[in-house]
Amino acid sequence: MNTHLDHRNPLVFDTHELGRRPGALQRLTRTIDAPRDLGIQGVIGVPEGTPVELGLRLESVMDGVLVTGTARARVEGECVRCLEPLEQSLAADFQEMFSYHDADDRGRAKAEPADDAGESTDSEDMLFIEDGLFDLEPVLRDAVVLALPMQPVCQDDCPGLCSQCGARLADDPDHHHDAVDIRWAALQGLAGSSGDGEKDELSGGALPSAHVDEKQEK
Repeated sequence: MNTHLDHRNPLVFDTHELGRRPGALQRLTRTIDAPRDLGIQGVIGVPEGTPVELGLRLESVMDGVLVTGTARARVEGECVRCLEPLEQSLAADFQEMFSYHDADDRGRAKAEPADDAGESTDSEDMLFIEDGLFDLEPVLRDAVVLALPMQPVCQDDCPGLCSQCGARLADDPDHHHDAVDIRWAALQGLAGSSGDGEKDELSGGALPSAHVDEKQEK
């Protein structure tokens, strides 16, 4: 539950102009500095202090104010394939209902009490208007996280890094290593050893045979 909202906070908005008149509309635009940790920590997000452009549509309904909007900002992160820094534009859409605390008393029957666990969960998930003000920050954070890529890449066809030496393959498309299968390398070694042995036998065996022939001739 939002309490003690500060109207000087750029993410706090005033609904007094709507006058709690169902059907009344208000459109707002505002540029704010991104709050801290706006995004997916360690992966990608909006740098703190970066301008965030907000376009909002506030609609008064019986139970509160329905807020629909879009947040646009620049996000920074790291490519998950080649680990290079990346920068992208982000547009995050959202819609959220901010309720009046006395909404049940102003036009709809109060809900039948459910079990304690279910009732507390519903209450915790609701966002409220406090003295005509609402805080957009939790809605903005959720919208940005949902709009961000979980596996950001610098480009869709990023080839990543060489698995053997770690070189960035996009910088050297012809990069490769001569692959040597260790199983064949062992066989080649055995073949080489046996070949050398055969040569020695042939060269060494010719001499005794020649001596025998000489003796027979004598």
